[in-house]
Amino acid sequence: MAKNKPAAKAAPSVLDQARDELFSHILRCGVLGAAPEHQKEWLDDTMDYLAERYDALADDELSGLRQLGERYCQPVIQRQESLSST
Repeated sequence: MAKNKPAAKAAPSVLDQARDELFSHILRCGVLGAAPEHQKEWLDDTMDYLAERYDALADDELSGLRQLGERYCQPVIQRQESLSST
């Protein structure tokens, strides 16, 4: 009987690596609780760093990555569910 070897996983793409690093930086640096103007400044600096670190990323990929970071920093919308007593 032949032993089944686990399938080799493909390495994450450069874009996936950059996205994961961005999210990790956001969590570690406490950006989520910062004022919007500080978040923008921080994101400007971080995107410059990521563009330098992942130079294989195209401008549109970096733009999309920034949009993901901006959305990730937005506060969660709380839903108000009304409880009706019957």
